[in-house]
Amino acid sequence: MTLHEQDDRSTDADKDTEIVGTAIRVGPKVTLIKEGQRVGVGAQVFSCGTCKQCKNDNETYCPNVIMDTYGSKWPDTGIVSQGGYGSHVRVHEHWVFPIPEKLATTSVAPMLCAGITAYSPLVRNGCGPGKKVGIVGLGGIGHFGVMFAKALGAETWAISRTRAKEADARKLGADGFIATAEEGWEKPHKFSFDLIINCANSSKNFALDKYLSLLDVHAKWVSVGLPEEDGPSIKAQSFIANGVLMGASHLGSRREMLEMLQLAADKGLQSWVEEVQIGEDGLRDAVTRMKKGDVRYRFTLTGYDAAFPKPPRPSL
Repeated sequence: MTLHEQDDRSTDADKDTEIVGTAIRVGPKVTLIKEGQRVGVGAQVFSCGTCKQCKNDNETYCPNVIMDTYGSKWPDTGIVSQGGYGSHVRVHEHWVFPIPEKLATTSVAPMLCAGITAYSPLVRNGCGPGKKVGIVGLGGIGHFGVMFAKALGAETWAISRTRAKEADARKLGADGFIATAEEGWEKPHKFSFDLIINCANSSKNFALDKYLSLLDVHAKWVSVGLPEEDGPSIKAQSFIANGVLMGASHLGSRREMLEMLQLAADKGLQSWVEEVQIGEDGLRDAVTRMKKGDVRYRFTLTGYDAAFPKPPRPSL
């Protein structure tokens, strides 16, 4: 399981919504997973399954029911899901994903929320060979953005305030790097990007006009980061010069999740994680460091057997 707070997505508490474990009980009508299978769970555990969105690979945009992995009540029992902090978690089979054998548990866990958050907008917006893609913000989500954009065949650029993370970006596969604290940083790159995914955790002093000027005519700017503070104001003049299309993205479909996991397995992709022992001491240290931004680029909580030596067999 992995821990995240406000490195990429704004939260009210430190949440654990990326879980890998064993399916120990399955219902009689379940067909997508088997008992004893190694599986993963991301940030959502339920949607209505019957609406137009759910039936067309847009279940993360279900207008009827979106039940989060952490802090949501099951409609039939009223029990609150505790995410990865509990010894067990109940999840609808649609939101449980078999993990390819080639992917290590500690590495694959962060892909189930941060990874899919980066992957979905990339594939939905044409990332691939012949495209130039920019990733703004090299954090938990952004490091996946660079990794997956490169794996999908695009010319990949990391965009950050300073060059402090340039070496990391290059190791992740970035072909180029832009530091926005440098004078005139945008000028050599105007009208050159086909897609930019904004993973930034802060909009403070965010020069949106300059970022948008990087995009080619009718190219796309997609935001997945959720900063705490109000975002920059938007004026028509900011995107009319090149007809930029602006949007956002939320997680990804089951189909995209399975594709992403297989891509990671086929390409040998690994999350950049630091392992932390489950327990008060490990969690306290991880939260303290996370609030300081001292993580590259996800904490994975390990040591389940030591923390829960004899887990009870839950009822369905």
